[in-house]
Amino acid sequence: MTETSEIVIAGAGPVGAVCALALKQGGLNPLVLEARAIDVPVNDKRTLALSYGSRLILERLGVWAHLTEATPITRIHISHKGGLGRAALSAVEEGVPALGYVLAYGQLHNALEAALKEAGVKIRYGTPVEAISPGTEAAKIKTGGEYPEEFAAGLAVVADGGRGGSAGQPVFSRDYHQVAVVAGVATELPHQGLAYERFTPDGPVALLPNGKGFSLVWVNPPEKAEHIMSLDDSDFLAALREHFGGRQGRFISTGPRARFSLKLDYRGVRAGERVVRIGNASQTLHPVAGQGFNLGLRDAWELAQSCLETPHELLGSSQQLQKYAASRRKDALPGIGFTDVLVKSFSTSNFLLHHLRGAGLMALQTFPPARHFVAKRMLFGRHG
Repeated sequence: MTETSEIVIAGAGPVGAVCALALKQGGLNPLVLEARAIDVPVNDKRTLALSYGSRLILERLGVWAHLTEATPITRIHISHKGGLGRAALSAVEEGVPALGYVLAYGQLHNALEAALKEAGVKIRYGTPVEAISPGTEAAKIKTGGEYPEEFAAGLAVVADGGRGGSAGQPVFSRDYHQVAVVAGVATELPHQGLAYERFTPDGPVALLPNGKGFSLVWVNPPEKAEHIMSLDDSDFLAALREHFGGRQGRFISTGPRARFSLKLDYRGVRAGERVVRIGNASQTLHPVAGQGFNLGLRDAWELAQSCLETPHELLGSSQQLQKYAASRRKDALPGIGFTDVLVKSFSTSNFLLHHLRGAGLMALQTFPPARHFVAKRMLFGRHG
């Protein structure tokens, strides 16, 4: 028997949860299908960098007050290795309490899950979505697991990170041939809310204040990343100091390391009649400048607002989704282009580009309107 629901969301991660919670608080009743079993805790220590704009979304949903362990980023220092030129962004200069916040994925996930339960959002755990078929009147959703089911939805929202059977092929894709090594590190000097983005020919190095230490994202070609992963802690910290410099004094300790390959995938928002993608199901970005996750939260929020503003009889229609897709392209494509240009122009040892990079950073520092433009785009996306 096919179960019918107005809106079905595939995935209860932060992006799907934000969409579901905004819909519920606005008076709609989404059904969320989640592959994870209900009794499996989420203790994911992966680091998220939330923009100030993402904080505003979470505040509107009543979730932000529960994220007490988030570490604010009040300043960002941008530089490139082996050359002149640097730039600094400041929360005070932009008139906001922080440029962003750093916290663990599990903290955000658990706070959102508690909010979903409190709001009475219907969630089917242990229900992985295997396929979504577009349709003129309704999308058809097939699930796997122990008890396969079928659903019909006036609007099917793919928010599973592109892992399910409805991901689709990218409109365009780029393998950066880079690997990010991530770890928590402690430094001799306190961070005082300062984050670093340092560009090198091998790839960017980011240090994000997190608790009393930093979260490190160190990008390298695959063979160098493999070598970095093989080092013992002492040699790893020495290599990091040599690569990054001594702005924070000595690196004195490190936690476990992990790595992941970096690529760009853009699938677009619309996945067919009555089917829409949000978050990583729509686009996967390079982590430079921390745009990808915040873009996904804006996808979720704006889709919910689109649904709440659409007459009931047009919910999930081509008319609604075309308008929503056009709006999101204005946010996603500049963000994708921004990160892609950063990666390609800074991850090179080309002599001419090296000096152009330095000139660009000096111009950013000395020309406040350009600095404000970059900061606002990072904070709020297209609304900046």
